[in-house]
Amino acid sequence: MDQPSLFDNEPDTPTYQTFVLGDSKIQYVANAFTLQEADRLFQGLLNHIPWQTASLSIAGNEHKLPRLQCWMADEGRTYSYSGLKLNPHPWYPDVLSIKARLKQLSGHSFNSVLLNLYRDGSDSVSWHADDEIELGTNPVIASVSLGAERILEFKPKLNLKVPKKRIVLGNGSILIMGKNLQNNWLHQLPKLSGYIAPRISLTFREHLFGETQK
Repeated sequence: MDQPSLFDNEPDTPTYQTFVLGDSKIQYVANAFTLQEADRLFQGLLNHIPWQTASLSIAGNEHKLPRLQCWMADEGRTYSYSGLKLNPHPWYPDVLSIKARLKQLSGHSFNSVLLNLYRDGSDSVSWHADDEIELGTNPVIASVSLGAERILEFKPKLNLKVPKKRIVLGNGSILIMGKNLQNNWLHQLPKLSGYIAPRISLTFREHLFGETQK
């Protein structure tokens, strides 16, 4: 059964849910940030992050990404994939604050983050797994959501008979994708019709090397 909206919870109280996908687990923390914190962080990141429009080279053709992005990481953690090279921006103070809250609530530490700005419902990210070799064999990926509520979908890489899992990502929430998930499952943020307000996601990960390749 799909997860209902979680905005009926007390606004200042983090609420934990665990979803089991095969031998993998996803932990969802609603209200990890208060509504006031989330709104302030959203506006600060929206206005001060050096958002970039990027294009990927696929089969010799340039395809503009349907979202804006920014790569932040410890020094030297360059990120490259599909002909796109992202040099790390210095850590922005609000992003460091978010990283600290993430460690407080999850116990995980990270040294890099990919920020994505979804301007409306037509912005999206297609099916993929965060399974780059530099993340190790069983990476833990944590995503912080600010702004409009969006849906994240999961499907297995191999057993297509297993139904997709849909999780609603609320403002100020944290989603932690546990070990084995990237090895066995794909995820996407699909397009939505109608008016959808902007959303910012911060996807934290631990890079094991300096410059990365994909």
